[in-house]
Amino acid sequence: MFGIGTLINTAAVILGGIIGILLRKGLKENIRKTLMAACGVATIFIGVAGTLEGMIIIKDGKIETQGAMLLIFSLVIGGFFGELIDIEKGMDILGERLKKTFSRENDSRFAEGFVNSSLIICIGAMAIVGSIEDGLTGDFSMLAAKSVLDFVVVMILASSYGAGTAFSALAVFVYEGALTVAAHFAGSFISDEIVNSLSYIGSALIFCVGINITFGKKIRVGNFLPALLIPVIYIYIKALL
Repeated sequence: MFGIGTLINTAAVILGGIIGILLRKGLKENIRKTLMAACGVATIFIGVAGTLEGMIIIKDGKIETQGAMLLIFSLVIGGFFGELIDIEKGMDILGERLKKTFSRENDSRFAEGFVNSSLIICIGAMAIVGSIEDGLTGDFSMLAAKSVLDFVVVMILASSYGAGTAFSALAVFVYEGALTVAAHFAGSFISDEIVNSLSYIGSALIFCVGINITFGKKIRVGNFLPALLIPVIYIYIKALL
């Protein structure tokens, strides 16, 4: 049976968010700031590590890089189309609607918490690869491992941002669920090259989220999400030529 990994991950995010919200009341402001900085720095290094893992190869005993042009074109083209349709604004609007429905009006960081936590836990390599493995083979072990990490990350984020982070469980359920279902029915059409490309480009976006958490919102990461479509299009076009 496929899809179990998505359910486990969704439950872990909800639980982490609830515990983080409960901890929020007992933490001093300086502690929350330190935890946020720690989470931001860790996210930066996770993003860097994932990106370099996909780009660095060892050939004849020498370190070489690959995929730099694909990364550049994916970010540029994806960012262009993302700005045209303004995905980031849509995510903010969704966060505000959730806030009006489920939270207090004075919770000023609800939407920010929802957007940041959704991006962190959805676009990383483990989310992509784990969902595809779950869909193809029913092996949800990677998503189960990711659930433990997401539980900790969301708990820390919730201690600073509040209830918005818990609602990122919706994004996890929809995103990972869609990837799992697509992989299950697409089967052999999803190549290792596509998975690897999605992983390192997604990790580059994770790095950008880490920058925002650490230094304040500097990059409209949501508008770079179409970058994840570019390598898929490129690889299939290359296969047809």
